[in-house]
Amino acid sequence: MTISSPHPPRRRVLRTGLGLTAAAGLTTLAVPTPASASTRPAAGSSPKPPTSANGWPMEPQADTSGAIWTRQVPGSSVSVALRIGEAATVLVHVIRRYHYEIDTLVDGEVIGFRPAARTLKGYATNHASGTAVAIRPSWYPEGAKGGLFPHQLATVRDILKECKDVVAWGGDFRRPNESHFQIDVPPSDARLKRLAARIRGWEDIPGRGAGTLGLGA
Repeated sequence: MTISSPHPPRRRVLRTGLGLTAAAGLTTLAVPTPASASTRPAAGSSPKPPTSANGWPMEPQADTSGAIWTRQVPGSSVSVALRIGEAATVLVHVIRRYHYEIDTLVDGEVIGFRPAARTLKGYATNHASGTAVAIRPSWYPEGAKGGLFPHQLATVRDILKECKDVVAWGGDFRRPNESHFQIDVPPSDARLKRLAARIRGWEDIPGRGAGTLGLGA
């Protein structure tokens, strides 16, 4: 008669222990290691907003950031949505001179802010930052030149001279767009601040500013 031992054989115990150890090792290897601090985004950080072609932040909608305001162009019925601050000051001045010195504008003939979208490419993205306007875009289709009479073109040139490289005109682009005017410097450019300050100062000086026909300023 064979009597069973109450304890398992030593060999079986060793095999079982080795198996459990190997399984534990595999489990340890499978546990993912936490990301290092250098790869994790900083607490409270947010993605940097995309910028338009001229370096200004684009906005998805006019009423979400508070950066885009609708401005009335003095002396006209025109209202246009633009980026608040120096950009709006300069572009309203451009529109106002156009209205007084080139041709009378009515509301709806000037397009400013347009929400950021995949359909906006190149310089058109400046509309999405509120730093560009299109004056009568249906009158001056993209790709066409010669839409302005000589005296009108002379006034546009004087506006650009007055704005001292801060404003660019689409009529000078490789693919022309004579309706297009844009801020042509980034937000930090000191020339924009100086020009906006000059324009604001003209409001207090008789005979200066838009509508005075001061060619060559």
